[in-house]
Amino acid sequence: MTSSVLPIQVIKAPEHWRTVDFISDLHLQENEHATFEVWQRYMQNTTADAVFILGDLFEVWVGDDAVQQHVFLQQCQNILKSTARHKHVGFMRGNRDFLVGPQFLRDCHVHDLQDPTVLSFASESWLISHGDEGCLDDVNYQAFRQMVRTAPWQQNFLSKPLAEREVIARQLRTESELRKKESTSEYADVDDAWALQLLMQTQSSCLVHGHTHKPANHVLGAPQNLKRIVLSDWDAVGVRPRAEVLRRHASGKVDRVNLLR
Repeated sequence: MTSSVLPIQVIKAPEHWRTVDFISDLHLQENEHATFEVWQRYMQNTTADAVFILGDLFEVWVGDDAVQQHVFLQQCQNILKSTARHKHVGFMRGNRDFLVGPQFLRDCHVHDLQDPTVLSFASESWLISHGDEGCLDDVNYQAFRQMVRTAPWQQNFLSKPLAEREVIARQLRTESELRKKESTSEYADVDDAWALQLLMQTQSSCLVHGHTHKPANHVLGAPQNLKRIVLSDWDAVGVRPRAEVLRRHASGKVDRVNLLR
């Protein structure tokens, strides 16, 4: 079993926060405008004091310089920047957008989140993560993840011309889709022992993550009654249209808000 190296980033919520939202796996892309429009309305209208984006906001990210070449990415940037003017917005990289750079986030006034991060809010600590690191049964993906998260690989990739990076990204997506079709399960699940270890290390009561596209609430086998909450992916035009926000209140209440209802 592997686990993240401590120390882990800790965010202590200000006392005035009453509501915190968590979203992930929107996979925004130019040719699927319906999901983008749902996200845009949500970001403009949410009453939450903070929005935590836990990875895969974008279907693909080949480098911050792509923003200058694509109007769609500029629109996304403007939405992030506009929302961050009046509420806390945190961004955690996922397996699709792990190349989002810190300068892009600074330009958007968005907080750069480590994976994982502890959020202390309403007298309780929650551990937030994209979740892909915990899918230990997906051995091939873990090997790929370890490779692409190294500085040499990223420097080499980002040194290539933008057009070449976009071609490579399309090839990787095609290969990923083929692997899903060949697999008995579309996405591997997070290992409960991995989750339990991290929760105990960080003295957190709940792990919140995305990545698996399997929204559910799990109770982990421990005396402390620890939990693992899995966020929904978003797809406004799919066979199963969905766009769900996990909303946590200062009172301790937790809601799953379906924006398509």
